[in-house]
Amino acid sequence: MPERRTVALVTLGCARNEVDSEELAGRLEADGWQLVEDAADADVAVVNTCGFVEAAKKDSVDALLEANDLKGHGRTQAVVAVGCMAERYGKELAEALPEADGVLGFDDYTDISDRLQTILSGGVHASHTPRDRRKLLPISPAERQRSAASVALPGHGPADLPEGVAPASGPRAPLRRRLDGSPVASVKLASGCDRRCSFCAIPSFRGSFISRRPSDVLNETRWLAEQGVKEIMLVSENNTSYGKDLGDIRLLESLLPELAEVDGLERVRVSYLQPAEMRPGLIDVLTSTPKVAPYFDLSFQHSAPDVLRAMRRFGDTDRFLELLDTIRSKAPEAGVRSNFIVGFPGESEADLAELERFLNHARLDAIGVFGYSDEEGTEAATYDDKLPEDVVAERLARVSRLAEELVSQRAEERVGETVRVLVESVDDEEGVHGRGAHQAPETDGQVLLTSGEGLSVGRMVEAKVVGTEGADLVAEPLTGSLAWSEEAGR
Repeated sequence: MPERRTVALVTLGCARNEVDSEELAGRLEADGWQLVEDAADADVAVVNTCGFVEAAKKDSVDALLEANDLKGHGRTQAVVAVGCMAERYGKELAEALPEADGVLGFDDYTDISDRLQTILSGGVHASHTPRDRRKLLPISPAERQRSAASVALPGHGPADLPEGVAPASGPRAPLRRRLDGSPVASVKLASGCDRRCSFCAIPSFRGSFISRRPSDVLNETRWLAEQGVKEIMLVSENNTSYGKDLGDIRLLESLLPELAEVDGLERVRVSYLQPAEMRPGLIDVLTSTPKVAPYFDLSFQHSAPDVLRAMRRFGDTDRFLELLDTIRSKAPEAGVRSNFIVGFPGESEADLAELERFLNHARLDAIGVFGYSDEEGTEAATYDDKLPEDVVAERLARVSRLAEELVSQRAEERVGETVRVLVESVDDEEGVHGRGAHQAPETDGQVLLTSGEGLSVGRMVEAKVVGTEGADLVAEPLTGSLAWSEEAGR
């Protein structure tokens, strides 16, 4: 019997890419490939790239070069680029990076097995010429679902799976294979974005916004719960738009309670929310539904009105603070995080001071700060009033210092609170770590439990916050806290 072909998936970028990698893994395994963790043990190393900002693109290139270095020293015979950077640049990336044996776009995902076999056999698959994916679907959201079947939508996966890919004991899930044993998994709620932020190129290579059907999201969540997942995080470029192309902009409000009732699931988290699209009903559901985390990943980006208008965004400091007051009036313990761009073209010292005013009053649990840089193909790249690089760097350092201080202060405010912690790692030397409802994986802080007796990965435990370490909390498990009890989930 011939030895099975082996493949390793290396994922960079956001949680949306992680979902896409697990769909690719499902497709490959269904076609007979053996998945391995280490690229050195794989016939083909597939690097799922990020194409968002320059730093992420550099990381993607470095990962491809690192995988290429394995060729000739072990089993690895080919290195293939997929993901956003591959989709965004296509032939240009293939010509600039001959070390990659293949550059595959989203349209290649359904035939990923054949593409890799061709490359592994010494054949060549011509890289695509990039196109504006916003033009692949109708302009009207109401007409998009009818055209969705003809457009590649990574992470949306088919419902008609090959036999044996999903557990026979439960509902069929989209074609997907877990790549780690984490008790947390992301679920794609939608793809693409209809917003036209002047600094962002994502819509051009991810396409227009299109929702997944609620039944697909529910089935995938049930399947993940069968695999031992305790928390799901709903991801897309803009979750607040969910349902607008299905005829119900409030669809998320009705879907969340259904997800929370999935057997075995302990927590549902929603990410990527647009402040300008937040609805009172959505806030109510996020702050009052059992097992739905009162967590708000709000894309503020700035708070000075003139800068926001130049970004093609809405709002200002006072309106953003009113939104936060509304959220906290309903759930004082709610977690809030956001990202901000400093040094945007035309940003004045007064604008920066306005952003600092907002940050000082917002009490955010996690803050990401980025210095502006041109992204090709965006409106902002054409603006004339660019700030010198040294000014952008100084402002980035200044606001980053403030953010670090404010996040630590916010963590200290939580001392004395009781938090429900999902245990994610248990180590004899490092101790027991997990996350509370106000902390998303990767982007936010974590909780160090003072005792790990009787705890294991995937357990949910109530604990009292007794200290902090920067943005992280130190918490003491409460005696008698039960991980699986219904009472603990209320």
